[in-house]
Amino acid sequence: MLVVVDDYYRFTWTLFLASKDETFKKFLVFLKRAEKRVGHSLFCLRSNHGKEFENLSFINFCNEHGLNHNFSAPRTPQQNGMVERKNQTLEDMTRIMLIASGLPRQFWAEALNISCYIINCCMIRPILDKTSYELFKGRKPNIMHLRVFGCKCFVHNNGRMDKKSLIQ
Repeated sequence: MLVVVDDYYRFTWTLFLASKDETFKKFLVFLKRAEKRVGHSLFCLRSNHGKEFENLSFINFCNEHGLNHNFSAPRTPQQNGMVERKNQTLEDMTRIMLIASGLPRQFWAEALNISCYIINCCMIRPILDKTSYELFKGRKPNIMHLRVFGCKCFVHNNGRMDKKSLIQ
């Protein structure tokens, strides 16, 4: 998993990777979408000294696009504290959701995505008194559609509910 946090909005995205080799490719796809959505281009990238970030692909990309790529000191996660805290919060929320729902670990990615969504919609930036979602999207989040994670739901087939459509 790769966690991306916007420094101003504190809006968070999670990208799922099969291996660390996919990091650069997934990051490029994410960056194109994010820049189009925001209307601004990236000018500074901050990461740890992981091999997935400190390689020829990232170096060439940063040089071609004039990006400033800052690295934290090796073996000092404290220097990247905001993302480290976000990682810990996401992991804790995901673990709690899976345990409380009784769902197997194979639903970890779904629980993590929902945790990220809840953090973006509900955690308020103290100084700005707004959520990350509100800052990033420009409107207050509507969370009326949220249900308990892992609850039973039914799929409507032609306006009627069918026992076969029960999803667990």
